[in-house]
Amino acid sequence: MAESVSPDATETQPVEELWHQRGRDYGIAPIIPFDPPARGEPAAPPASDVSDVDEPDRPLTARDLWGAARARRRALRREVRRFTARQRRRRRIWLISAGVLAALVLGSIGAAYSPLFAVERVTIVGTSQLDAGAVETALEGQIGTPMPLVDESAVKAALVSFPLVESYSLEARPPHELVVRIVERTPVGAVQGEAGYTLVDAAGVALSTTPEPPSGQPLLEVEGGLSSSTFAAAGQVFRSLPESLRTQVTVLSATTPNDVTLTLTDGRSVVWGGASDSAKKVQALEALMAARPDASGYDVSSPQAAVVR
Repeated sequence: MAESVSPDATETQPVEELWHQRGRDYGIAPIIPFDPPARGEPAAPPASDVSDVDEPDRPLTARDLWGAARARRRALRREVRRFTARQRRRRRIWLISAGVLAALVLGSIGAAYSPLFAVERVTIVGTSQLDAGAVETALEGQIGTPMPLVDESAVKAALVSFPLVESYSLEARPPHELVVRIVERTPVGAVQGEAGYTLVDAAGVALSTTPEPPSGQPLLEVEGGLSSSTFAAAGQVFRSLPESLRTQVTVLSATTPNDVTLTLTDGRSVVWGGASDSAKKVQALEALMAARPDASGYDVSSPQAAVVR
């Protein structure tokens, strides 16, 4: 019979080192070659610790290679199971978090649109000439409405009936208060007409009509009507005056936009000119009135060269 020739040890040594190195990389214990006992001989006791086994000096067999491959597959399967378990755990946490967040959002929206946050009180802020109680009465239709469902068009329709309202804004104060901030129109004087004296603002909007001149408001004598540029200039001049001068004006007259004249309570007149440089004109007028209180009139149409009459 032909004798089998084992491969040279020098040729198989690199393969052994490669498999042992791969085993150590994957956490696989060194392969212990199994040598079956001869007939009639007792089997060798199993090794108690694989770490005590020395590296085999014999060439690797197909059985050794198959065992190493199986151990490698088992190690890979363990890693895959551990990785997929971590992925499932992470996905479960994300799903639970998303569900809790969605529940909170839906709960908040549901509560906001429920009677828990319905309007029970309307508060009016910013009124001085306007009757705040009358405005609250006009907005009673919003009582009982959830805050997000307050009808702004209905609020606007209710406030249109108050000519003194120039602008407004709504502010919700949960759980039950609706605040209406109102900016009133500033009257600049009264225009005499067939129905009496109509109080108007700088835009020419009629605020009220009385048979007698309104107290504390100047009489407007402006050519061209309420829609003219002359009236716009006169209104701008009046609004630029400080409160101390505004209360002294009894007549505000103008024939052109550059010919605005003020008549004060003591009969003195102030030629103001146009609406430009109003701040400088105020300073010049106050200085002249302090220096010459006995003058019959002042001309500040050119603030750099103010004149005392």
